[in-house]
Amino acid sequence: METANPGSPEKLAILIDADNAQASCIDALLAEVAKSGVAIIQRAYGDWTSSSLASWKAIPNQHAIQPVQQFAYTTGKNATDFALIIDAMDILHGNTVSGFWIVSSDSDYTRLAIRLRESGRTVFGFGRRTTPYAFAVACNKFVFMEEFQKPLPVALHPKPPGKVPPFRKGTRELQADKKLVRLLREAVAATADTEGYAYMGAVGSRIHKDSAGFETKAYGYRTLLKLIQAIDLFEIEEWQEGQGAAKHYLRDKHAAPV
Repeated sequence: METANPGSPEKLAILIDADNAQASCIDALLAEVAKSGVAIIQRAYGDWTSSSLASWKAIPNQHAIQPVQQFAYTTGKNATDFALIIDAMDILHGNTVSGFWIVSSDSDYTRLAIRLRESGRTVFGFGRRTTPYAFAVACNKFVFMEEFQKPLPVALHPKPPGKVPPFRKGTRELQADKKLVRLLREAVAATADTEGYAYMGAVGSRIHKDSAGFETKAYGYRTLLKLIQAIDLFEIEEWQEGQGAAKHYLRDKHAAPV
């Protein structure tokens, strides 16, 4: 695989199972991909002659996605899966990308995700909450498309009896969550420099590699920084580097020198 220059974005491949994904989430998908790198390969697989892909027909031209025609040769067999998997392996051996986005909710891609990770590639999944657990955890990170779907109009929701305070775990409850504490501490330790400080961005990337589907919202916090502040296990330093925006660095209080 080509070695990226320090600070350069990761090169990614987006492989969409159009038979098993919603066209309405394409903008949200591409926005998420942009957070993890630059897509140099974008392909959508399916039988483009079928009326079932009508909602996808305009997407390729709008977003520079290559449509890959795959006829359903046999009833009951998903030829799209096979075509996507074969292309993924060809791309892997071409050594042009460091990560893959697999857009589907189909468990048939579980073994593919594991194989790509075994080859040192980062694997992102994008699909529905009904996605089988095995496929979701096989990815370094799995993003649920429901997070980006618009809610029903307010008028259609029953009015609550009173103002409901937002759910948010406090410091004691967070510190009592041994799985969360271990995840955060291991991520900081794995990305720390010789003085024990770890860049927040690197910590976040490590967390998502170690725990597919990790979301700070599950604990009641919008950002990782807010969650880190609340759990109160780490020193937080804000460093200004040149003319750019200030960056946050963390150090485990247990590891910090007395």
